[in-house]
Order: sequence, then C-alpha cells, then structure tokens
Amino acid sequence: MTASTAIEAPANARMAGRAIERGATEHKILEEEYEHEPVPTSHRQSTASVAAVWFGFPMILTNAVFGGVIAYNLGFWLAFAAVVIGNTILLMYVGTLSYIAGTTGRNFALQAEHTFGKHGYTIASGFLSGIVVGWYAFQVGLTGTTIHQSLGWNETLIIVVAAILYTAVTFIGIRALSIIGIISAPLYVVLGLVALGLISAGHGLSGALDYGGLGTASNMTLGSAVTIVIATFADSGTMTADFTRWAKDGPSAVRATFTAFPVAHMVAQLFGMIIVSAGGAADPATNGGDFLPLLTSRGHVLAAIAVLFVFVNLGSVCTHCLYNGAVGWSRIVGSKMRILTIVLGAIGGIAAIAGIWTLFLDWLNLLGVLVPPIGAVMITDQLVVRHYSGIEKLPSFRLTAFAAWAFAAAVAIVVHYMAPSYSEAIAGLIAGAASYYALSIASRLTQRLPAT
Repeated sequence: MTASTAIEAPANARMAGRAIERGATEHKILEEEYEHEPVPTSHRQSTASVAAVWFGFPMILTNAVFGGVIAYNLGFWLAFAAVVIGNTILLMYVGTLSYIAGTTGRNFALQAEHTFGKHGYTIASGFLSGIVVGWYAFQVGLTGTTIHQSLGWNETLIIVVAAILYTAVTFIGIRALSIIGIISAPLYVVLGLVALGLISAGHGLSGALDYGGLGTASNMTLGSAVTIVIATFADSGTMTADFTRWAKDGPSAVRATFTAFPVAHMVAQLFGMIIVSAGGAADPATNGGDFLPLLTSRGHVLAAIAVLFVFVNLGSVCTHCLYNGAVGWSRIVGSKMRILTIVLGAIGGIAAIAGIWTLFLDWLNLLGVLVPPIGAVMITDQLVVRHYSGIEKLPSFRLTAFAAWAFAAAVAIVVHYMAPSYSEAIAGLIAGAASYYALSIASRLTQRLPAT
C-alpha cells in the first residue's frame, strides 16, 4: 500500500459511510416530525401531498350523518344554505391559519406560543390537544357501534382492534396520513354513489330537492345548523398547522386547505342530505344520512366492502385527530410525537370502550363555543397586531390573548342560550378577533402613558 493510498482509504471510508447514512435517511419509513421546531424548507412537501392529508380528512361517514340530520330538521335547501355558509367560514378561518403555518413552518403549539406566551401556550394547546383526543375516542367508538349495528359483531372487540390499527397508522407519521387520505376519499365517493343508486332503483331521487324536513316542528335553526357544520372541524381546523406546516409556502397551504373546505367537507355532507331527503335513511333523526345500512343489507360482497370502508374512512379522521393530539402534547411535555401517539391512542381507546359516544351532542356544543375564539385571537395577533415574527421576546403569559378568548367564549355562550337562531361559532369568531384587537390597542396606549 502506498502512502497516498493509505491517506485516501480513511477518507473514502468516511465518504462511503456518509453515503450510506444519506441513503438510509432517504428511505427510512419514520421521518422526523419536527415537534419542537419549524419544518425546514428542505423537508417541505408538494401541494398535492399536503392536500391529500386534508382532502381525505373531512370526507367521512360522520359528515353524512351531520348533513342528514340538518336536512331532516331544516329541509334540503335550507340545509344546503347552512352547509355553504359553514364551509365558506371554515375556508376563511382554516385557510388563514394554514397560510401562517405554510409561511412559518410552525405547528399549532409553536403558533400558540407566539400568541399566548412561552408558558401560556400550554393552556391553549393542551386544551385543544385534549379535545382532539376526545374526538378520536368518539370516532373509535363510532367504528365499533357502526359495525355492531350493521353486522352484529362484538362492539368492544371492534373498538380494541380499531384503536390498535389507528394508533399504528398514526405512529408512522404525516406520510401515512396522506396515504390513508388518498384511499379514503375516493372510496367514500364510490360507495356514496352506490348508496344513491340503490335508493334511486327503489323509489327514485326526484323528490329530494323538494324535501321540507320537520319545518316549524324542528328546534334547529339556520344559525345552529351553521354552528354544527363549523363545529365538526373547529378543533382540527384550528390545529391545521400540524398538517399545513409541511407546505412549501403560505399560498400552497391555502390551496391544500381548499380541497378540504369546501370541497371534501361539503361533498361528504351533501351525500347525507340527499339520502335523507330522498327517504333512504333508516333513522334520520339520530343517524342522519348514514348510508352504511344500505350497503350491508345487499349481500356479503358489498357488506365486506362496507366493513373495509368503515375502518378506512373513520380511520382517516381518527389518525388525523390522534396526530394532532400527539404533536401538541409532545411539545408540551417535551417528548416525541410517536411516544405520545401510543399513550394517547390507548387512553382514547379506553374512553371509547367506556361509552364516550353518548356525549356526542354535548361535545359539539363545546367545540362550537370554546374553540373558534382561539383561532380568531391567533389570526388577529399574527396577521394584524404583531405578525408572526420569531425575533420578539415572548412573555410567559399574554394576558390580553386569554382575556379575549374568555370574552369571546362568553359571547358565544350567551348567543347559544339567548339567541339560538344565530350561530354561536360565528359570534365567537367575531368577538375573539374584535376584543383581542381592542385589548392590544388599549395595552399599547397604556404602556405609552407617562408614570404619575
């Protein structure tokens, strides 16, 4: 061996080692999830990839239930108006938060830290991260209940299997969420069309557009219906940064959000509205436009496909919610997303077995009242008051943000009980933005006053 060869050998070995490391990084399944820092531009994903995460999320059987319940109470056209209004608001709300996420690369917890403070963010983020785990538990329970009611299978066993399966998929990370979205959304559309075809073959769809619902006998108003539409995705919609921080920039994040609101969310609810309006729902007052019974009663092949559909479709919302909760809590406790996925997946599964599904309507009311003001305060803070600069020194608690959140929640509660014909979700959004802006201006004026 020559001297030059001896010198080159270690260098070549180091280069080979680095090449192997790069190859392993490029092909590994479990990518870095960036729980504690913004996603670097080098790891941002295409608009199509981020859109797949969001698009497959709202196109779920639960939204067919909601759409059908609204149509059952209000009739087709008034329900259609509620869905259009609610989705328009969701697009503006979630789209704005997504723009901030795509611009900064920050997840929801990091966003909340800039508005609520270095320690204050744990309250806002912890609250929402707990809410989405509750929503995950609802959907796991719904998986067991739906299959039990349709096929008579053991409900508890299905819940346990579903919780394990959904937790395993979430453990893989954001990449798995995009894949399940790509599968779930087309499957929903195909089986929804099959259900409509079965109804049409039975007694037709011609009368669906003239369906009047309960009319004056209903306690539901247009405003409360709009709140239901918003509340279905108020939690994960507020935490959209966990998904859209992966977009290449702000506009790309908004485009990805558009595929969810209004497109996927509205399509999912329209299926339920048409099924109820055409008289194809078995129990429209409770189960709305759930079209699964139409499929499971038409032979073994269609029933088997329907079972697969339930796991994939409800698995989409479960994995997304669990991901939200795991990212949020990992930031709060200083751990890793995948560790929290296992812990929270187990907790949510136990809650599902305990029957958390029975509190469903109360959960929706909670979402509509307390959640939208959080996003409204953050939008006003980061786009109007102080923008989303990473340079400023953050306080431990930003009291103006908490005061605005409390005030807006109080306004929403008053509207819910005293003016039910209006939407408490919209009232909370407006009150949150307006009060935070006013408090911020007042705080700045106070700081400029000379000491007495």
